[in-house]
Amino acid sequence: MLEQLAHNFPLWTSLIAITLAQLLKVPWNYTITRQWDWNWSYSSGGMPSGHTSAVTSLATSIGLTSGWNSPAFAIATIFGIIVMYDATGVRRQAGMHAQVLNQLVEDFSLLLREIRHLNEKPSSETRIKLKEILGHKPIEVFTGAWFGTLVAILMYFIWY
Repeated sequence: MLEQLAHNFPLWTSLIAITLAQLLKVPWNYTITRQWDWNWSYSSGGMPSGHTSAVTSLATSIGLTSGWNSPAFAIATIFGIIVMYDATGVRRQAGMHAQVLNQLVEDFSLLLREIRHLNEKPSSETRIKLKEILGHKPIEVFTGAWFGTLVAILMYFIWY
């Protein structure tokens, strides 16, 4: 069983694609913020989409090895479409809602401090903020899709 797992090209290709995509987020965000933030290596959201890279490399590697007309390729493709739709739709909207909720909590806390003239720690130091970057912009998913496809093709030439 372990030998079969070790020779599972689609599995390893997908794991390599998601790992590389997640690691690429660190230098990408450095170019934008000029700060090294290694939290991006395991965070959701950002450029490129690691989830998209994984599912597109999975579908591509299955297509390359099992055939483009195989049921496994069809399953992986539909799975990938659902993941990409979720990343740009539901998860992105949830992140936008988190931004609004965080701002409402901050505004409400400021209002309370002004009303009560509180001299204690600001609530921003004592409360937990919601994670605002959950999903992806379409360009991040598009880039992740191309990245995953390229990883699968390169791995195919290395593996076989």
